[in-house]
Amino acid sequence: MATKVYMEALSPTMEEGRIVKWLKQEADSVMDGDVLAEVETDKAIMELQARGEGVLRTVLAPEGATVEVGSVIAVIAATGEDISEILVAAGAPAADEERGVGSGTGTAKAGPDAGEPDREPAEVPAGPAPDSRLPTDRVKSSPLARRLAKERRIDLRSVHGTGPAGRITKRDVEAAVPGARHVAVPGPSYEDVPITQIRKTIARRLSESIGPIPHFFLTSEIDMERTAEARTALNSNDDGPRVSFNDIIIKVVAQALRQHRECNAWWQGEYIRYFNDVHISIAVSVDEGLITPVIRNAHLKSLREIAAEGRELAQLARERKLRPEEYSGGTFSISNLGMFDVGQFTAVINPPEAGILAVGSITERPVVADDEIQVRKRMQVTMSCDHRVIDGATGSRFLQTVKRMLEYPLAIVW
Repeated sequence: MATKVYMEALSPTMEEGRIVKWLKQEADSVMDGDVLAEVETDKAIMELQARGEGVLRTVLAPEGATVEVGSVIAVIAATGEDISEILVAAGAPAADEERGVGSGTGTAKAGPDAGEPDREPAEVPAGPAPDSRLPTDRVKSSPLARRLAKERRIDLRSVHGTGPAGRITKRDVEAAVPGARHVAVPGPSYEDVPITQIRKTIARRLSESIGPIPHFFLTSEIDMERTAEARTALNSNDDGPRVSFNDIIIKVVAQALRQHRECNAWWQGEYIRYFNDVHISIAVSVDEGLITPVIRNAHLKSLREIAAEGRELAQLARERKLRPEEYSGGTFSISNLGMFDVGQFTAVINPPEAGILAVGSITERPVVADDEIQVRKRMQVTMSCDHRVIDGATGSRFLQTVKRMLEYPLAIVW
């Protein structure tokens, strides 16, 4: 019996996925559990497994295509088994020579002109007589691009395609010089780059945050002299991973959240969920944007454990290999831009969390200490608070605890 291969929800928040690479090709034998393809979700690159056995008869979504969860992207069946009904239901008729069953368009959204075949009229509207001599049918292009090229008397062989695999789109034809035949086309003055799944998620999450969530911000300046001395002493021992300032901040924030549970919370609409355990989301910059792996039970871990786990998670994030449980379930976030020489900034809350701490750079500044001017290491932090959960005084008390622990690090259980 034929098996439909669906785009599965490979992460808790996934709504669509992009086919990165097919690991099985058409006509390959497939066993239940075999990895068929690598799929880019909203957070990472995951493996899509087969749910049946047979032969990979046809692929309906090519590499690079973005497909909604629940869409059929391939068919597994016995050799010779009739799969025409499945193909028709998936929007890829077996007799469709233009789209080509198995060539991989199907229900996928592969670029700016995705869906153009559905909008293509049966006949070219009345207008200037097309030049039938222009060889437009042998160039990889969308139907709408071919029609437009004929109307404008443009040889598609002279047009640079910006679609998947060099496919010429309507926009490419519109950008071409009218009357061009076998002339070189100058390079475009700009480039439209398809949005990655992670960037789509960032855009959606920020829209869900900065608009609906009533943010307010609390900034505090912290003396980091004693913490710097403690870090130097810790790293003088060659055993284990080196401890960074960020590792210490994670530990301090986790300890402070244990004392201020009202900041270790999620807004849930009809209720507020307060957590007894502290799971710190750490913002990690990747090529495609930003992802927040989670150090679970950070309040129970030593600085060495936090340092080792943080580095491992950051590396997995950059390689797009994080599992869903490694980037979900955080109760509070930390974003540190100090390494980029950013002195102070505000961060956007990662819902449903109620707070995020933005950490700036540590710099030497002249300050008054012990009735004299001294040059000391100072750092600014800004806490973004969801006012539906955290009041001004509540957030201020939490920041005071963070400040006290960093200025007197012996208060922390190392």
